[in-house]
Amino acid sequence: MWSTVFRGHEMGARQLSIKRRSTLFAAGVATLLSTLLAALLMIAVQRLATRWLTEELVVAGGRVAMQVERGQIVGYPLALHPSRNVQVVDARSRVVASTPQMKGQPAMARFTPHDQRVATSIVCNGVFNGQCNIVAAQWAHHGQDTFVVYSASPVIPPWVDPQLAAVVGGGAVLLTAGITLLGRRLTAVSLRPVIAIRAELDEINATSPGRRVPVPRTDDEIQDLADSVNRTLSQLEAALQRERQMVSDVSHDLRTPITAMRTQVEVALAAPRETSVTALGSTLLGSLDRIWDILNDLLTLAALDAGAELSQKRLDLAQFTERECRIRHAAKTIECMLEPGVMVIGDQSRLCRLLTNLVDNAFRHAESVVTISVRRESSGDSFDQRFRHGVAVLEVLDDGAGIDPTQREKVFHRFTRLDAARARDLAGSGLGLAIARQIAEMHGGSLGIEDSPRGARFVLRLPLAETASTPATDAHQ
Repeated sequence: MWSTVFRGHEMGARQLSIKRRSTLFAAGVATLLSTLLAALLMIAVQRLATRWLTEELVVAGGRVAMQVERGQIVGYPLALHPSRNVQVVDARSRVVASTPQMKGQPAMARFTPHDQRVATSIVCNGVFNGQCNIVAAQWAHHGQDTFVVYSASPVIPPWVDPQLAAVVGGGAVLLTAGITLLGRRLTAVSLRPVIAIRAELDEINATSPGRRVPVPRTDDEIQDLADSVNRTLSQLEAALQRERQMVSDVSHDLRTPITAMRTQVEVALAAPRETSVTALGSTLLGSLDRIWDILNDLLTLAALDAGAELSQKRLDLAQFTERECRIRHAAKTIECMLEPGVMVIGDQSRLCRLLTNLVDNAFRHAESVVTISVRRESSGDSFDQRFRHGVAVLEVLDDGAGIDPTQREKVFHRFTRLDAARARDLAGSGLGLAIARQIAEMHGGSLGIEDSPRGARFVLRLPLAETASTPATDAHQ
């Protein structure tokens, strides 16, 4: 039952599509505007007709007034139009002459022109039996007598004439229908590119990530939408390719230690008397460490990609790096040149991982010496707001073969190990430098490779803390 209700709700929501809503909106606006236009037109016609009627009444009354002044009011008719009524009233308010419809009726109005030649008014009662009439009054003089000539005609209704009202109303209906159909047509034409985009998106899947939606050359928001969709599809395709490459690289890097372990176990099983448990365990531990490092790097990348929150602590970069210098006991020499008081804000564990990855990489490729330096630089003329308080710089330099300038960005890609490195660096997973750069960028900094007389020179730049006078959090805690 609930599924039926939900389907009914979805169908009801589907009925209010953009096309339908646009059509309803166009119909509503067209109805309102057409009605308003028809009303204004009828009002204008009614006022114009009323003005003409008033002028006609004044002319008709003036003609009768001229007859009165000439003493020619001897009979009927006083009006040429059957719907017009005329009365001649003397100074004692007695009707001395009128049209047949007003025969035996008292004066139709009480107002007089006063100082004016003509006065008009609307009268709705009295001899008109509740019907409203336009009445025009004007003086007429004959000898010593003074008369008032009243001429009247029914008020023109708002619709003026039934036929005219029908024509105007029909025109309003036709105008509404035309605007509605035009709005529906324009909406349908405008939505055609969207329908094409949707149809193409429905066809795109993992087996055809290279397909793109059609881009209409309309220079409007729909074109912007199509461009944005294609950019998103390109990003998704790149992400899919990276994911596939990552799966391939992980499989390759895991297969090597697993194959070695399998071979060693098979040899031990084939000749159990020639292999001790201690020797086998020692051999297997190296491969297990390799697998553990790869899995640990993968977990770190997953956490970074998920946007794990960073703790914000004040760290003295020199003190922080000094610990790494002390714990390194290897055949190669490590030299540290650390400027004290270089304060940064960051996550201690993440920055520790970044430094460890850089130093491990340097130790694997150095001939004999690894140099670590920490210093403070001014932001100079840089407009980068990240470094408005200055720059904290950490460099890790080895005296190895170095990296070709054309390959410097490539080494920061995931699972990237240069051919020369693969020959010497069997322990690397190709993830350490990618993790280091991502951590640097999460802290608002940058990590890159810069020129050096010999070897590879990795340079980390982080925003300097606002002030160096604030007590720093101990990096050893």
